[in-house]
Amino acid sequence: MHYTLADLLLDISQNAAESGADLIEIELSEKTKTCSANPELRFMVRDNGKGMDSEELKMAEDPFFTDGVKHPHRKVGLGLPFMIQTAQQSGGGWDIKSQKMKGTEVCAWFDTKNVDTPPAGDIPGTFRTILMFPGPDEIIIRRKRSDGDSGLDYILRKTELSEALGGLDDSQSLLLLDQYLHSMEEEE
Repeated sequence: MHYTLADLLLDISQNAAESGADLIEIELSEKTKTCSANPELRFMVRDNGKGMDSEELKMAEDPFFTDGVKHPHRKVGLGLPFMIQTAQQSGGGWDIKSQKMKGTEVCAWFDTKNVDTPPAGDIPGTFRTILMFPGPDEIIIRRKRSDGDSGLDYILRKTELSEALGGLDDSQSLLLLDQYLHSMEEEE
């Protein structure tokens, strides 16, 4: 199992980055128990990469299948199966849509009041890691959280952040990015 929901988001986002996509869109939203009878965390990862046909999609959902391309020595592929299992056991759900040569969209939602739901995890650190993925020209992250009277709503774009920081590949830029991402998570 993954330790946090952010780990699941990171794994699915890494799959998108390795799909040959030049654009990845991510949405992460939370409704807390103070503003909703059904508190939940939900994420969506959409890419315009190689996509999968229905047979490949079925195999990707099987933990005992891997195409062996990304990790030649592995005999299993656990990213999607772990996400599916976690969503189901936590009273949530999932949906995957994919078209060959057009891309894939993965959605998952989790009942955050369910005892089997892992903690959210380090959201800013996860976003930082995703923004550093090589490959995609653009990564767009939309983040929302509703806490009753307060909340947050912001959008991150890899190209804008890279331009503002002079790149995303040196320690000073990454430190500034980390500080910025943590500041964005502060409630309004």
